[in-house]
Amino acid sequence: MSGILNVATRALMANQTVLQTTGNNIANVHTPGYSRQSAVLETVQGQYTGGGYIGKGVSVATIQRTYSEFLTRQSTLAGAVASGDTARADKLKQLETLFPGGKSGLGAAVNDMLNAFSDVASSPTDLTARTVALTRVSESASRMRSASASLDDLQAGVTQEIAQKIDAINSLAKNIASVNDQIARAKGLGQAPNDLLDQRDQLVRQINQYIQTTSIQADDGTVGIFIGGSQPLVLGTTVAQLALADDDFADPLNSKLNLIRNGVSIRIDENMLGGGEVPGLLRFQNTDLAESRNLLGRLTLAVSTGMNEQHALGLDLNGNVGGNLFTPTVLNTSSGNIFAPKAPAVVNTGTATLTLGVADVTKFVASDYEINFTGAAVGSITRKSDGVVSTFSGVPIIIDGLTISAGGVANVGDRFLLKPFSTSASNIRAEFSSPSSLAVASPVAGKMGTTNTGSLQLNSLVARANPPTNVPLTVSFTGTNTYTRSDTGAIVHTYISGQTIDGNASPALNGWSLVLQGSPKTGDSFTVFDIKDIANNNGIDFKLNAGNANAIMNLRDAAMFDGASLTDGYAGMIAQIGIRTQSANYAANVSGAIAANLETDRTSVSGVNLDEEASKLIQYQQAYQASAKVIQIAQNIFDTLIQTMSR
Repeated sequence: MSGILNVATRALMANQTVLQTTGNNIANVHTPGYSRQSAVLETVQGQYTGGGYIGKGVSVATIQRTYSEFLTRQSTLAGAVASGDTARADKLKQLETLFPGGKSGLGAAVNDMLNAFSDVASSPTDLTARTVALTRVSESASRMRSASASLDDLQAGVTQEIAQKIDAINSLAKNIASVNDQIARAKGLGQAPNDLLDQRDQLVRQINQYIQTTSIQADDGTVGIFIGGSQPLVLGTTVAQLALADDDFADPLNSKLNLIRNGVSIRIDENMLGGGEVPGLLRFQNTDLAESRNLLGRLTLAVSTGMNEQHALGLDLNGNVGGNLFTPTVLNTSSGNIFAPKAPAVVNTGTATLTLGVADVTKFVASDYEINFTGAAVGSITRKSDGVVSTFSGVPIIIDGLTISAGGVANVGDRFLLKPFSTSASNIRAEFSSPSSLAVASPVAGKMGTTNTGSLQLNSLVARANPPTNVPLTVSFTGTNTYTRSDTGAIVHTYISGQTIDGNASPALNGWSLVLQGSPKTGDSFTVFDIKDIANNNGIDFKLNAGNANAIMNLRDAAMFDGASLTDGYAGMIAQIGIRTQSANYAANVSGAIAANLETDRTSVSGVNLDEEASKLIQYQQAYQASAKVIQIAQNIFDTLIQTMSR
């Protein structure tokens, strides 16, 4: 009788364990990271008798976790990639809103500013028209400055967000190490600690939302967590710390990740970080946001420098040389345009210092530059925007419209980071507000000879220096296709209609340029003179001249930005940002869909199916009841037997 009771009791307890496990599954149906558990039953070895082995029932061998390492790993990896793509795409959307189109955009402000000079050109002495033009200059500067401030705010927010997520990574890493310790201790008991394993897997999934990791199982049941390809963040119960750090040049607009282990900091290669929100935000800050700063800075520097240079070629109402319309950008201040390498990553050993200058605003490329010296005045320049490397031998160096000069002596291995555009829009303002100081008159003028008989006409006369040089100068035609100049005597020059005639024999000293068209006759002439030269200007009032106003307006069509006109510069800028945003959104949608599908595959294996668990409840409830019935019958038989024996 005891054998029957033992068999029934074991069956009852085994079915009770199965029911408890099923109930646990149902209770945790919505618990993140929970893996469905199953009670594994095994037959208790039977007892030998002369009539054969008599079964002794069933027992619970283990509680098994339904788990696919492959699907879990794939889902975690895809989730990291999706998190990184989404984080970057969200920030690019914010960035895109900082540069609106239409009337509220910076492009409209620049166009309105240039167009305002048309009224000045029509009426050079009208103080109202001059005031409107200066107001438009101030508005353009204000919008440039506002856009720069918005980028600063976005930069600060991203940096703070990265720091918070790094704190979360370090906290999760500590929790993984703690669970590692508990799992290692539990492994000695002979059974898998399912709940601890689920907890650790969930922590790994959470940390991969912030930064992509690789997990390697150890013999003691712990896992090692690696980032950046091979850098250990967690080894067993030992935890390293992730920290935000400066780059080699202490660039405040660029951040790197360091792993601190046993007091030693190791720089993590940004290209090896993979997915996760932190790498996504770093890519946005160090690449997307940096490029946007350079695009805005290039636009600002080109417009302000171009207009300042043109305005300086004019005369104001008092006959003074025009000053700056915009506050000039000084490329070599301590505000962050040039950064020297910072110890301990890189230490310059030479005494070289670099300075930047503008050579040609129409050739600017929106980029930072890194200079590497392989000798005192020899080395290479890497354009950071596209990685193009060019070499140089000797200084000064002219590249992409910039002039780079060096003082001191550079040693082999010295490096410099040049950021000509990143802060150009930070402090730009209108330089003056007095309408009489607006220099719209050209300092040079011209007149046809009074005895001309040909069809000679003036196409353009443009000042290249102020005050003008080499004036007065008379061009005298000795035939239809030849002329002499008063500054070169009897030397005969070839005349081609529409071809430029430089103000000086050497273009480097050019003070003005003249374009004539038509067919002259022998004896025809044209004289260029200083507009304030009373002896030669035929009584012209320079205040009524609008030559420089027209020249400022003509900047609208100047090929300024990668071949595009100045007025199209802003449109090209927002187009580049828009393309990046569109590409990032597409990547986020694709990686998000892949991550969702892989997570569905994982949960189809490890997740709890309520219908399945409900059927198990019925199945094992019946088995439990049957086991209880066996005990009841055995008890009745036992009671009957006792009663019979007592008679």
